[in-house]
Parts: sequence; C-alpha cells; structure tokens
Amino acid sequence: MATKTKTMLFLFSILVLASIEVSHAGGIAIYWGQSGSETTLNATCNSGLYQYVNIAFLNKFGNGQNPVLNVAGHCNPANGGCRVASLAITNCQRQGIKVMLSIGGGIGQYSLASKEDAKKVAAYLYNNFLGGSSSSRPLGSAVLDGIDFDMELGSTEHWDDLARYLAAYSKPGSKVYLSAAPQCPIPDRFLGSTLSTGLFDYVWVQFYNNAPCQYTSGDTKGILASWKRWADIKAIKKLFLGLPAAKAAAGSGYIPPDVLISQILPDIKKSPKYGGVMLWNRYYDRVNGYSAAIKSKV
Repeated sequence: MATKTKTMLFLFSILVLASIEVSHAGGIAIYWGQSGSETTLNATCNSGLYQYVNIAFLNKFGNGQNPVLNVAGHCNPANGGCRVASLAITNCQRQGIKVMLSIGGGIGQYSLASKEDAKKVAAYLYNNFLGGSSSSRPLGSAVLDGIDFDMELGSTEHWDDLARYLAAYSKPGSKVYLSAAPQCPIPDRFLGSTLSTGLFDYVWVQFYNNAPCQYTSGDTKGILASWKRWADIKAIKKLFLGLPAAKAAAGSGYIPPDVLISQILPDIKKSPKYGGVMLWNRYYDRVNGYSAAIKSKV
C-alpha cells in the first residue's frame, strides 16, 4: 500500500511538472558609442545591467575605402585616442560581458563590392579588432568577442560572404561570435540571406520603426506574431527582442516597462530560442532607466 501511494505521488509530481510552462532566462544587450553623454564604457559595464555590449559603429568600410570607426564624442580613433578603450573592454570581459564591434548603422558609407572585398574586410576586422595583429588597432590590444552586423544602407550583397569569412577565423578556445540586428519585417532587406547561413550566435531583431511588427499602444498582437515568425526560422539560434530604451530613441515602437513585463516577456520567454532584450541605446537607457526596470524579469 505504501509503495502504491509513493508511486502515485511520483506520477502526480511528474504531471505537475509537465504542466508548468518553461520560462527561459535571458540577458540585456546594449549599443554603446553614439553619445558622449552615455557614460564611459567602463561605467556601462560596471552598472551590472548588461550581458552584451555592442560598440557602435564602424560605419565606413568596403569597396576600397579606408575603414573609419565613429564613436561620437568618446574619443578620436584617427589620432589613436581610442586605444585607451582596451582596458575598459578587458574589464567588461572579466565580468562575463561579451563585447562586440557593430559595423554599419543608419549613417555612414559602407558596402561590399564582391566576395573578394568581403574577404578583405573580414581580414581587416580580424587583425584590427579580433584575434589578429596590426600596428593600427583602433581600440588597442584588447580582443573583442565578435562582430555585430547592423546593415541599413547601401548594397544588400556579400554580407553572407563576410559572415563566412569571419566565422572561419574561429579556433578552439577563441571563437569569433557573430550577431545581427535585422529589421522586424521578414525577410530583412539587407540580412535575410545572410541570417540563413546559420552562423549567427545572437540575433537582436529591431521590433521598432516598423508598424506591422511592433508594439502599438494597447496592442501586443503584432509584435508577438512577429516574434513567433522569427523564432520559427531554423537558422536562428538565440533571438532577442530589440527595443528603444525611451520614446525619444525611435520614431515608434516604444513599450512601457510595465507592459513589457506583464504582457510580452511571459509569452516570448517560453521560446527555447529566447535570448533576452536588446536596447537602443546606452544614452537613452541611462536617462530613462529602462534596463534597471526590466532586468529582474528578463
């Protein structure tokens, strides 16, 4: 009788556990570098808010151009003034934060003229920001964790080639991480075929400035339906909900923290591909306190 009771209790426990929906934990990714008022990179990482930091942007490269890093008012890479960032990058990484270089952006001059051009840009990125060597490393000797693709201008071709060449630099114990920030309409104009390579470790989709697939006041249906479509893409490993950190950070698509916590996160965290939330950007997050408001629920 006692054995039968124990068996029934065990089966009941299994049924209860099976009925509980799994909720996956995530982290917050932030873009840093486009405002001199957003605090230093050190302060950004020491805030304890972020798991990923994208240094933005290398916004001029490819097609025979000399690459240019633009980090707003923080430092001047042209005279070597940004090499001091090496210590900050190392500090971030010691805290378990992945630091990526974001290439592209909404303002700049960048494109890839050919597969060979993609190979040359990959070599430049590896030697100047990743595990290679160069006498002109703009951010000093620190080795960044990888490259973030934020393609919004110019040609739509050869980004998949660039991803393949960068991924090929990975070695045991020294992986080159790849991330991307496509717009939420599927397929993304610039990165649709590139994401299909399956080489990207993190995809933080911009669910804003695109009415059909973003949050509109009181209506979560559009953004949740779009999230599901993105999560259904087999090539995507980890998916992040990309949002503006304040109303002023984007033209549309801002989600109040309480709405995100109560109406959106509980749904999207059920996905095994859920990676967390990406915010644009550190300046607006510092002013609005968005990540601090949501971190415990992400």
